[in-house]
Amino acid sequence: MNTYTYKIMLRKEPEGGFTVFVPSLPGCITYGENIDEAMVMAKDAIELYLEELTERGEEITDDTNMLEYSLNLVTA
Repeated sequence: MNTYTYKIMLRKEPEGGFTVFVPSLPGCITYGENIDEAMVMAKDAIELYLEELTERGEEITDDTNMLEYSLNLVTA
């Protein structure tokens, strides 16, 4: 059994709920009505994505060695 670490981003949607993005897994996007559901959906989406990579024989990478920063910009 392998352990992988992924950073996820949740965007609050104007109509409600949250869209979830997994930046390290291109195209791995899901949605939840609330944060708890979004987290469950993210886990499911990541597991399916990794299954697909495994079936294709592709390398599985994760965010173990990634650093995260936020940058705020003020423009005129």
